[in-house]
Amino acid sequence: MTITQQGLAQDGLKSGAKARALLALLIGSAPRVETQSLLKIPQMEKNEKEILRHFHVENIVSKNWHNIVSGKNPSSIEVIRSPIKNSSLFLGFGLVHMFGNRLTISGDINSRLLGRAQGFYSQTGQDEMALLMAQNFAFLEGKYNGSTITVLGRNPILNAIRELPIVGVSGIFRFARGYVQLRTHNFDLNTLDATVEYKVYVLHYD
Repeated sequence: MTITQQGLAQDGLKSGAKARALLALLIGSAPRVETQSLLKIPQMEKNEKEILRHFHVENIVSKNWHNIVSGKNPSSIEVIRSPIKNSSLFLGFGLVHMFGNRLTISGDINSRLLGRAQGFYSQTGQDEMALLMAQNFAFLEGKYNGSTITVLGRNPILNAIRELPIVGVSGIFRFARGYVQLRTHNFDLNTLDATVEYKVYVLHYD
């Protein structure tokens, strides 16, 4: 090795040592960052138990499932008509309805109001009656006042019992999970209005 090569090697070692010293200095002087959750979970802190709560409401649909308006103040309206003409389904494929239906304590539309079911449904079955349903149950009474449950799923409406998953919650139902069962109580062939019972099964902290 020549004198020049030895000098370059020594300079390289010195540069490497300086870099390591600088890195150690930066690491040592850097402030410590403690990762703490910005969201506190009171249920965890209080060691509260998770409980299964079951209740049911009646979803009163004061509008038909096609394009015939029932009454002067329908709660469900057609926003997109099916582009398919002469469809064999009374809900044509592609049809979309927006609704804001009453949630009541019984099948009587004038019974005690628990809240509103707000959302939309669309006909997604080409050869069967199957709806895509997305809705929020917005509760307006008692301990559930201000809380919501979001339901999203497939609803084959001609089946006796249907099941939809709960995909979101707020308020007293925070961190909850569950599902709902649907059963059609009555269906008016003249107006196409329907009354559907929703049995709600929700597991949440209390």
